[in-house]
Amino acid sequence: MSQIPLKLLFSCIFLALFACSVWASIHQNMFAWGGLEGPDRYWTIATLMDAYFGFLTFYVWVFYKEMRWLPRLLWLVAIMLLGNMAMSSYVLVQLARLRRNDAASSILAARNP
Repeated sequence: MSQIPLKLLFSCIFLALFACSVWASIHQNMFAWGGLEGPDRYWTIATLMDAYFGFLTFYVWVFYKEMRWLPRLLWLVAIMLLGNMAMSSYVLVQLARLRRNDAASSILAARNP
């Protein structure tokens, strides 16, 4: 995969999160959060954006590791719906595939057949 799509994706994520943080800061003190209602929604929105961009960042790794489109699609849906539960499940599946003497770090770059 070329570096250009990744640079574009992560530049957009950075700029969107930066803009959202500035927007939320202008409308509400970060330490004055009180919930989803009224003026408290700004940091709630910023936090949700941060979480989902984190899910997307993790999914880029899943997309790289999974070579078939069906697992890629299923993991995307799972990660976007279940967040860190799906992400931790994916890592556990990758760790379960390791042989006894493999280093845990080997799951990071090895692609799944």
